[in-house]
Amino acid sequence: MSADAVEKHANEVLHPPAGPVLERFRLGGPLLLYATEGLSAEHAAARPGPGLWSIAELVAHLVDADLVHAERMKRIIVEDNPTLHNFDETAWVERLGSHALPITEGAALFAANRAYMATLMSMRPASDYARSGAHSLYGRKTLADELATLVNHLDYHLRFLYGKRANLGVAVIPRYAAD
Repeated sequence: MSADAVEKHANEVLHPPAGPVLERFRLGGPLLLYATEGLSAEHAAARPGPGLWSIAELVAHLVDADLVHAERMKRIIVEDNPTLHNFDETAWVERLGSHALPITEGAALFAANRAYMATLMSMRPASDYARSGAHSLYGRKTLADELATLVNHLDYHLRFLYGKRANLGVAVIPRYAAD
């Protein structure tokens, strides 16, 4: 067995395909659609807490983060050790006018991106999940790291979204990717 074949086999054993994590990632789109369903423009603009952002800002942040991470994931797959630039999420929310963006369109874009990226990720060989880039603040990040980050990121922010809904009197039963 050649050295390249041994390395490829070792990578596939150490970094198996994403499997359950990829399924949790894919389910993120329907989860955000569910979590934002039936909210009025007034609900979207309100700031009832927990957290400082309105639901519209929170949804815009989730869309922004997913699109940034999708671009990073593609670059990790295609390029050798790409630089993965940080972005200032608070500045994006404030300067892009996220408070005025419609949550239905944001949730739909998030769901479409998740479905598209889940398909793209399911086509990756196991060895791709070990490929990495250099994050401008956090150092080495693998494709597997990026995928796990997005799954956890959505669940983290859904807790705020469900809390805000409850405080607005329009609660739904919370659902998470980890369920």
